[in-house]
Amino acid sequence: MPIDPSEALVVGVDYGTLSGRAVVVRAVDGTELGSAVFEYPHAVLTDALPGGTVPLGADWALQVPGDYVDVLRYAVPAALADAGANPAAVVGIGTDFTACTMVPTLADGTPLSELPRFADRPHAFVKLWRHHAAQPQADRINELAAERNESWLPRYGGLISSEWEFAKALQLLEEDPEVYAAMERWVEAADWIVWQLTGNYVRNACSAGYKGILQDGQYPSPEFLAALNPAFADFVATKLDQPIGALGSAAGTLSAQAAAWTGLPVGIPVAVGNVDAHVTAAAGNALEPGQMVAIMGTSTCHVMNGRELRDVPGMCGVVDGGIVAGSWGYEAGQSGVGDIFAHFVSTQVPAGYTERAQAEGLTTHDYLTRLAAEQQVGQHGLVALDWHSGNRSVLVDHELSGLLVGETLATRPEDIYRALLEATAFGTRTIIETFAGAGVPVSELVVVGGLTKNKLLMQIYSDVTRLPLSLITSAQGPALGSAIHAAVAAGVYPDVRAAAARMGRVERAVYVPDEAAAARYDELFDEYRQLHDHFGRGGNGVMRRLRAIRRQALANATAAPTEAPTAQTVTK
Repeated sequence: MPIDPSEALVVGVDYGTLSGRAVVVRAVDGTELGSAVFEYPHAVLTDALPGGTVPLGADWALQVPGDYVDVLRYAVPAALADAGANPAAVVGIGTDFTACTMVPTLADGTPLSELPRFADRPHAFVKLWRHHAAQPQADRINELAAERNESWLPRYGGLISSEWEFAKALQLLEEDPEVYAAMERWVEAADWIVWQLTGNYVRNACSAGYKGILQDGQYPSPEFLAALNPAFADFVATKLDQPIGALGSAAGTLSAQAAAWTGLPVGIPVAVGNVDAHVTAAAGNALEPGQMVAIMGTSTCHVMNGRELRDVPGMCGVVDGGIVAGSWGYEAGQSGVGDIFAHFVSTQVPAGYTERAQAEGLTTHDYLTRLAAEQQVGQHGLVALDWHSGNRSVLVDHELSGLLVGETLATRPEDIYRALLEATAFGTRTIIETFAGAGVPVSELVVVGGLTKNKLLMQIYSDVTRLPLSLITSAQGPALGSAIHAAVAAGVYPDVRAAAARMGRVERAVYVPDEAAAARYDELFDEYRQLHDHFGRGGNGVMRRLRAIRRQALANATAAPTEAPTAQTVTK
């Protein structure tokens, strides 16, 4: 029986850092009917491979691809059940992924980590976006590209990140040539999951442009790659290049196998893959120039559209149609935001704070936020740098690290917590001012993600940036964005703009700047900027030197582990 268009449903699946989320959406108006979350059983591998016997080096972050398939097996059926939906009413499915997250595979898409002979080889596993161990390779790519005046380099703000496709692949080649030789496809996870859904391998235009250095239809030349490493010369031709799919188009249709996993009808359109941040702009109907979308979670990604091509120093990239057809899509980001707050709470907050929070029925985060909110701007006497996971924009350097200035014996946990909240806002202001200085002005900040629940944090961002903050009201913004693209792939709407206008969910100007607070934050931001430039632009390379010392110490410990000192040796 044909589906009534007013009852047609679409499914969006968002693959995050620690979990996958599925949402069932009514296509006619974007109403979210049901959702479900599946936590990755293996989470993020930072210390060792599964089983714990194969240690990982510093700055590694890996994942297990089977966890992604389990999201389809469990989260999608659970979302359908939560919605009370008839699966036959679903007309399309769309997905998005963290990026740049890379899966080394055979020609048929089999991940190398699933082959018994590579089960104990770290380079055979998925390299998550926050895998930063390829910084030396990224440094060489940047140096060579600048030396050769490569035309694509300005499109990425003058620097390529260690998070991206080429740096991670070069690290694989140079550290495990056997795994590299066995790898027949170097696949963005966003495209790998669509491959599993359809049986078709189609590269999405978003990942290819922002993370794969595809500009004006060309990747970096074989000559450039050979200059990095002779064995890397044919990387694009033999392991990377693949047909490009336009955002919002169909990559194929749902296979019988994937239909069995998800409970969805065989043959429905599957949208071309996308990146979690970029797909979210549609969820907030924030596709016009001047509207910067900040997807705030463990990290923050900033995306926006512009009518003209501009070179923005330190941006992650600008791609024609990278967010929506007909506009230049810009990207920037911060490598650590929610991760910074979580790390502080889990490692440096006294147990007494947690006990008091629990007594009041609060989380430790909520308790610290309440205490911090009682302060005046600048009362804590602190300023911090938000580089605990390196700097993505505008310095593009993952050898940088966090910094706190002003701590005294009177400093309390809530003081530091507020300083860290403010530091991430200062990082966003740095990005906004850099964009504006390059001719890409920002007039509105549209925010989505779990951190929007923190009202103090949102007001700080508005005050620091002097911008109105609008909130995407969907609890699953990226998943809604993927559902919007699914509706376009299914033919419900002619294009993404039309779908976003009907299906997007946003409340405008929920937070507006407080002038008195904004003026005080201007003073603090000036201190932040001086620290930012001193430690990030060559004034003092101590952060990089400390990273090098740490790596050497870890290597020494792995090569020759020492016994813990005994009482006798201590007294001697």
